[in-house]
Amino acid sequence: MQATSVTRYVLVAGEASGDILGANLIAHLKELQPDAVFEGIGGPLMKAQGLNSVVPMDRLSVMGLVEVLGRLRELLSIRKNLYQSCLQNPPAAFIGIDSPDFNMPLARKLKQAGIPTVHYVSPSVWAWRQKRIFNIKKSVDLMLTLFPFELPIYHEHNIPVVCVGHTLADEIPLDSDVDSAREALHLGHIKGPVFGILPGSREGEVSRLAPLFVETIKLIKQKEPNATFLMPAANQERRIQIEAVLQAANAEAIVIDGQSRTIMAASDAILLASGTAALEAMLIKRPMVVSYRVNKLTYAIISRMMKVPYVSLPNLLANEALVPELLQDEATPNNLATRLIQTWRSFVGDKSIQAKYLELHTMLRKNAGAQAAKAIVSMLEGKDK
Repeated sequence: MQATSVTRYVLVAGEASGDILGANLIAHLKELQPDAVFEGIGGPLMKAQGLNSVVPMDRLSVMGLVEVLGRLRELLSIRKNLYQSCLQNPPAAFIGIDSPDFNMPLARKLKQAGIPTVHYVSPSVWAWRQKRIFNIKKSVDLMLTLFPFELPIYHEHNIPVVCVGHTLADEIPLDSDVDSAREALHLGHIKGPVFGILPGSREGEVSRLAPLFVETIKLIKQKEPNATFLMPAANQERRIQIEAVLQAANAEAIVIDGQSRTIMAASDAILLASGTAALEAMLIKRPMVVSYRVNKLTYAIISRMMKVPYVSLPNLLANEALVPELLQDEATPNNLATRLIQTWRSFVGDKSIQAKYLELHTMLRKNAGAQAAKAIVSMLEGKDK
């Protein structure tokens, strides 16, 4: 990273959802500060907006308390190099986008060194490990949250915070048309129900969930012989991985490169891994079943620390069991198949759930990138006075 006289930001995103947020943020920062340059770590969307990514983003994409141990040395090396680079050439601000276990320790050291720090996407302090709020206060000058329910804990601890809404709520139309999505995927000829099956985008997720979800496909097919199953592959490696699972199980699904959002819109119901995809499915207004499995030790630790009754964003936003969650031992092929069919059949006639989806979508539509950029520039201007 070379010294420069223009406004320079260092941003770090560790996964696809952060790449979406980061790209939108960069676009709006450029509108406010046309001379700005952007370096750090990001994915294809952030790079398309001009980010110079010094490390491939997928090197940070690791989930679980146990799973991270195998990559710890590499992760610590990446973080150390970023820290030293920021000290040598201080940016206007360091912006960590989600990935708090990687970004927060880096932000704390940079803040101690006098570099303004921003964290975009609140860690789940409202859900578990609530004592982290004290470390967050030492680490960030500004917290940007996606959801209104996250604000109170920051106000309570006098941490500067702005709720900016979610980029996906801005991007996704309030009404997503099934027929148009199927035409876009060249699936207009399909008869019978269409189920979107999304086992995640990371290698570890797919290895844990794809076999489970594929067995679920086989059970649904027994009950709904005319059903079609769509599975997105985040990249060529995931395509190979998914197709191998399908072949081993002697199951059939249409594997499509990327286009997970279009697949959701083309579906009558969706089975997916817990995470941002559940929010996306809610915004697209489709019935869903949320599932997840992690290492047993990871689950045992996390489940004892959880302070909220739900894990999926639709349920957290609604503060009710809006969508079924089948996690860990409850995530069996029979349970998933039964609940997905039930959810699909009941959704069409249950206008209350559809109305709740629309209400939550409207609440999150705040032009997130513009709000986040404005909050960051305002913070920096305040520090300059």
